[in-house]
Amino acid sequence: MLSSAPTPQPPVPRAGIGLRAEHHVAFDRQRPDVGFVEVHAENYFGRGGKPLHFLERARQHCALSLHGVGLSLGSTDPLNEAHLDRLAELVDRFDPAWVSEHLCWSSFGGVYANDLLPLPYTEEALVHVVARIQRVQERLRREILIENVSSYMQYAASQIPEAHFIAEAARRSGCGILLDVNNVYVSARNHGFDARAYLAAMPPAAVREIHLAGFITREVDGAEILLDTHSAPVADAVWALYREALRRLGPVPTLIEWDADLPPLDGLLAEARRADAFAASVEEEADALHRIAA
Repeated sequence: MLSSAPTPQPPVPRAGIGLRAEHHVAFDRQRPDVGFVEVHAENYFGRGGKPLHFLERARQHCALSLHGVGLSLGSTDPLNEAHLDRLAELVDRFDPAWVSEHLCWSSFGGVYANDLLPLPYTEEALVHVVARIQRVQERLRREILIENVSSYMQYAASQIPEAHFIAEAARRSGCGILLDVNNVYVSARNHGFDARAYLAAMPPAAVREIHLAGFITREVDGAEILLDTHSAPVADAVWALYREALRRLGPVPTLIEWDADLPPLDGLLAEARRADAFAASVEEEADALHRIAA
């Protein structure tokens, strides 16, 4: 379980944006009013240069979330200790509000796939990932968050519903959850499960951050599938599911993820303002219900 240094106090639950290199200069000039910024940790593993300069500048302005894509938590390969050491250096340097990683696998036999691949949801896999999450938390001396990934296949061996698997991994390891609402919607559409039932299985106290992003639709062998591309505005159906998530979980810091076909910085900021507006409306709704009940 987690020990040693405490997790930093999270910022006020407002929306943030993914800070990409294409927006470094604009963000530094504008210093926009956002709840936080999130970056892919591996892009800042160097020990100097412009990326770290701009990250330091952004960290002076607002809270930071470090989001990993390379630990391959679900792999049967040994954890990459060199990778973990570089992540620990970055965490010590920037003291982020959250450190997160995908609950998936992306390597086998030392060969990395350029993808975030789903796990078989079995008790054996659960024991395996819990031990690896605990090792990461011990090395970083803090809680991490695990994120649900979008998926396009399922394993015949799976015995545990995905949402229950994630919730149990968090309970056993002491980690938190990064709930990607877009990924829930994409996977629910691809596999035919109930997205709202998935949300209902999430333990509210463990969900520290939410992700929102855009997807695209493709036809494969005569069937429609959704692809999580982070290349478009958040879809109306995902906004609706986000509202449901906020009703169940309460206010949660929310990130707008956009990695491809990037809009100008102002486009990202507009999506973040929309997320804040959704959160405000849900809070007003809850207050009204409390007044009626009183």
